[in-house]
Amino acid sequence: MARIISFSNQKGGVGKTTSCVNLATCLAMRGKRVLIVDFDAQCNASSALGEFDKQPQKSVYDVICSDLPASEAVRKSEIENLAFIPSSCDLAGAELELSQIVIGRERVLQEKLSEIEDGYDFIFIDCPPSLGLLTVNALTASNGVLIPIQSEYYALEGLSQMMNTIKLVKKFLNKDLEVDGVLLTMFDSRSKLSRGVLEEISKVFGDKVFDTKIPRNIRLAEAPSYGKPVMLYDKKCTGALAYEALADEFSAKIN
Repeated sequence: MARIISFSNQKGGVGKTTSCVNLATCLAMRGKRVLIVDFDAQCNASSALGEFDKQPQKSVYDVICSDLPASEAVRKSEIENLAFIPSSCDLAGAELELSQIVIGRERVLQEKLSEIEDGYDFIFIDCPPSLGLLTVNALTASNGVLIPIQSEYYALEGLSQMMNTIKLVKKFLNKDLEVDGVLLTMFDSRSKLSRGVLEEISKVFGDKVFDTKIPRNIRLAEAPSYGKPVMLYDKKCTGALAYEALADEFSAKIN
């Protein structure tokens, strides 16, 4: 049965999708069977894997808002062992549709993924930058949550709200939910600001903070516009090497 991990932070622009796609790619290249669920109406994880249509046939929206089985929405990527369920801009209205469900609206995604999880080692859910019903669905379906945090001044803003959401989901919906790790992104070891953010984050999360830090890297930023993970775009750039190191550390933590 797959380990299901949500990549979540209600702040946008923190490297959440970049980390989800590139860590998944590294694991798939090592022989792990990985599925990415693009659960964000911006469709960034989908475009990073080559799906640029923002209203594709058989998207995650159709999975959670109709009777479409999750297996019918799964697509292969160009990387062996890596598949994905694309998002759709229609997902922006899904919270309103889910809110009409009287019983079990927080468990819709969990039920859908339970049909296919035996086929994967990992299922990564790229969450929207909010703490609404979609994110609650993702956390309820997950074994763990990975929190990317940008190494900048506002990094800690709203983090207590997110941790409270995780705590509530754990208490009322998913007792097995744990924080699998905190990942610092856009990190500059020469910057006093980055080092200060690391110090503050470490006070809160301790050994949950990954030793690996993801640096600012132009190749990381360019790769999605070509519909490719950075390992296929430039496997020797500092960004790609950082995600390879993260895959090593992640595998050691999870195992």
